Amino acid sequence: MTISGNPTLTAEDTRHAGESPAERSLRSSALSSLLRSYSVEVTSIDATSIAVAGEMLPAGNEVFIASLPKDTPEKLTAAAVKLRRLGLTPVPHIVARNIADAATLRDLLQGLTEQAGVDRALVLGGDRELPAGGYDHSLQLLETGYFNRFKISKLYLPCYPEGHPRIPQVTLRNGRIAKLAAAQNFGMDVTLVSQFCFTAEPVLEFARAMRSKGVTSPYRVGVTGPASRARLMKFAIMCGVGPSLRALKSREHLASNMLSGATPQDMLEEIAVAQAREPELGISGVHFFTFGSMSKTIEFTRHATGTGS
Repeated sequence: MTISGNPTLTAEDTRHAGESPAERSLRSSALSSLLRSYSVEVTSIDATSIAVAGEMLPAGNEVFIASLPKDTPEKLTAAAVKLRRLGLTPVPHIVARNIADAATLRDLLQGLTEQAGVDRALVLGGDRELPAGGYDHSLQLLETGYFNRFKISKLYLPCYPEGHPRIPQVTLRNGRIAKLAAAQNFGMDVTLVSQFCFTAEPVLEFARAMRSKGVTSPYRVGVTGPASRARLMKFAIMCGVGPSLRALKSREHLASNMLSGATPQDMLEEIAVAQAREPELGISGVHFFTFGSMSKTIEFTRHATGTGS
């Protein structure tokens, strides 16, 4: 992209005008370091994205599998098996409100571990209004002991830097404390994964607040991969990320980039530099919500880390 009136001056040049070579080097190296560890997300029925992930992602890369309300355990397991056969590491979403009873949970975890070699999962409550059975929050799943029984030793827990559209902040905070304690009791390794945002401020503020309360678990930042404006707006409204969406209006270059289907590079550079300067933030990587744009997301990470195409 060029700035009107000067075909040789790019938007990148303008944003970082006056930046010293040392600052430019820090920005580049910090982003590359942050993106050394990243995960992507697919749905169980998105065969195209799963195939692209198998072709383009490094071996062993984590791929999260979203569990839709109408998904069956068989669909989730089949997607995990497919990813494992492609040489990737499946991370299924285990959603409390989608699970009918303890037997269903047991059979699901047994199938995932025995058929797909699953040893990690994202555990969350879910957004459906009426639970499928007796579970309505993820702590209940952890307390069954089934994750430990089936040797799922790495646990991902969701967090919401801008809050949740239906859950009060105090409930989120208390629930996170309880789930971290339960995971610790079972000897599980925990990483927090955030809902996506469009600006760095809420991500960094959340990290600082969490660390000030003594939470030490690694924190993986959720961002959107390249997607159309309409698609981003749709999911932003659904997922309750209005605050950072509104903040884009005061930052014109970010708005034009993020809402035109371009990359989240500016936001991630800001987060990466903050992490480099404040290691105590504990930001350990990036989680991409690809929204069906798997190839563009992976191409972005390759460009940002200088690993080619």
